[in-house]
Amino acid sequence: MPQDKQRIKIFRYSDDGGPRLGVETFSGRYDLTGMSPDIFGSIGQWLAQADPVSLAKVAAAGVSKPMRDDVTLLAPVDDSEVWAAGVTYERSKVARQEESRKTGGADAYDRVYHAERPEIFFKSPGWRVAGPGDPVRIRRDSSWNVPEPEMTLVLARDGRIVGITIGNDMSSRSIEGENPLYLPQAKMYDGACALGPLILLIDDPATLRDRTIGIEISRAGTVAWSHATTTAQMKRTPQELAGYLFRELSFPTGAFLMTGTGIVPPDTFTLCSGDQIAITIDGVGTLTNPVA
Repeated sequence: MPQDKQRIKIFRYSDDGGPRLGVETFSGRYDLTGMSPDIFGSIGQWLAQADPVSLAKVAAAGVSKPMRDDVTLLAPVDDSEVWAAGVTYERSKVARQEESRKTGGADAYDRVYHAERPEIFFKSPGWRVAGPGDPVRIRRDSSWNVPEPEMTLVLARDGRIVGITIGNDMSSRSIEGENPLYLPQAKMYDGACALGPLILLIDDPATLRDRTIGIEISRAGTVAWSHATTTAQMKRTPQELAGYLFRELSFPTGAFLMTGTGIVPPDTFTLCSGDQIAITIDGVGTLTNPVA
């Protein structure tokens, strides 16, 4: 497990005057928006700066009065877009092949897994993303639905990795399995994306190559399924994925990039309304969402 020595986290929370940003250090949580509203007025505003990490560190060093602990955390994204990379773990490749074998699309996933160019697709605008405790959804027209726990890169306007958060890339496997061209419908709908609970600042992207990702799905008070993996199983580096996303696209307010999943439930498992999904990543925390 990587040691995040400074462990500075940025979060977005609800206040009577609207959403605000805060910083969490080993000594507590502190408001950032009040300190520098021109820099920390929103996540997008912060990611639009020339050096978001240095600015956050300076702000964290200057905090004095801790916040109360009972604030409501929001999804740590607002003006930025969320994108996703697929088939970056062998387990994901195998699962995609299995679900598409009957329709003849299995070979496409093997080719993209071994190709130089990764699969990258648009996932969600920031305003549609569910935050900690918010419900995620399963489509009414899908019979096979799973969560996909993913380390999610937080990228500055120039494409640099400035942090990570936890992502849940909800997926309708029965729809994507019918035809790979149905991917947008399988991946993009109301309640299909959750992020949180906070953004862990990252100085060295090399620390992202061996982080444990775990998931636990509870149903009626008992654990229905759980599993864990490590980002060491990723075929592609986070920097490679970020580089492809920014290759011909500009993101003035930064971007979020889900890096694929190495955890896929067995074919006999599908989510049900009322399930609770808890995803944990080393150093970041746990993102919990009910299923609607």
